[in-house]
Amino acid sequence: MRLLVIDTATQALSVALLEDGAPIGRFHEVVGRGHAEALLPAIAALPDGGRADAIVVDVGPGSFTGVRIGIAAARALALAWDIPLHGYSAPALIAAKAAQEHDGGPIAVTITGGHGELFWQCFTADGMTATSAIASTPIAQLAQLLDAPILYGTGAEALVTARGGGAAITLYPDAADYPLIAGLAALPPSPIYGRGADAMTMAERAAS
Repeated sequence: MRLLVIDTATQALSVALLEDGAPIGRFHEVVGRGHAEALLPAIAALPDGGRADAIVVDVGPGSFTGVRIGIAAARALALAWDIPLHGYSAPALIAAKAAQEHDGGPIAVTITGGHGELFWQCFTADGMTATSAIASTPIAQLAQLLDAPILYGTGAEALVTARGGGAAITLYPDAADYPLIAGLAALPPSPIYGRGADAMTMAERAAS
């Protein structure tokens, strides 16, 4: 069983080809805004051009553009290869990774958003169960809400700076870590924006 994992929800571009849960090819790099140009070449460079029996994609929240790029590519490949497609959330993957080094207590995940806000979600100490919904909150306000001594994710440093204390561990979602959450319920391959989108497609405008 081969699984192609695509993750472009944050500043990182991350893809992995897993065979029976073990990575046989991967690419992970913080590219900023270069996802659109680099994603398909990164997939093509995987063994067998990334050809798999199923695809999973990070559906957010994070960069609205990055989320859309990843989902669009995943949908196109799943259609072309006639294989199943499922989603997973960025906070869930970061929480599962954080749990490997976390020393007890709730896990608080933060992800860089826009307009001075951070996406955030809290999890149990093992990183497997969310204890709050995904939300987007202004950094100054969130600094008063989240009192976890250690913050994880791409927004951790900004939040620690805003509240003037605590530890920040910057973690980007890594496609090769997907086996950590493979047992969780799959999500639909549709964007989780976490707040109102800055811009919407024509179809999204029509549905709103």
